Amino acid sequence: MDNEKRKLSPEQREEILGVLKARFEKNMNRHKGLEWIKVQAKLETNTEKLWSLNEMEITGGEPDVVGHDIKTDEYIFYDCSVESPKGRRSFFYDREALESRKAHKPENNALDMAADMGIEILTEEQYRELQKLGNFDNKTSSWVKTPSNIRKLGGAIFCDRRYDTVFVYHNGAESYYAARGFRGSLRV
Repeated sequence: MDNEKRKLSPEQREEILGVLKARFEKNMNRHKGLEWIKVQAKLETNTEKLWSLNEMEITGGEPDVVGHDIKTDEYIFYDCSVESPKGRRSFFYDREALESRKAHKPENNALDMAADMGIEILTEEQYRELQKLGNFDNKTSSWVKTPSNIRKLGGAIFCDRRYDTVFVYHNGAESYYAARGFRGSLRV
């Protein structure tokens, strides 16, 4: 996607910053010791990343700060919606799976949509980190970054939370379900 399309109007920037600030202040347990003013300063100088956060928001992800990498001085955002983002469900895992299917294809795949949004799909480790911050995906599930050895054999992995436990499962990468989406991460 070209950079012209990855720009927000001043009104859109103000709106997404307001949404992110309100969520940050409401969920301080996700980012103890961090200050919104510093996060906002980073966002204001990284407008393309702010565009990506807006894309996360409009697809139902409810992005929030979940950490700060001191070495790189980057704030880490994850999708923190209670269930897998509504605007990112019913997708195959990747393009290869999408192209292999002849009939009843979904409109997109998780990896391509994440790339188009400028975000990364969560890894299993990141998914487990997210679950320490709350209870997510009690009714849905989320594709996670699949190791290449599993993907080469046609599979992909996804996670959810049931019975107060995080489960990791496998499926064919060309499977898709109304309750399975994907969560993303972004470093700013």
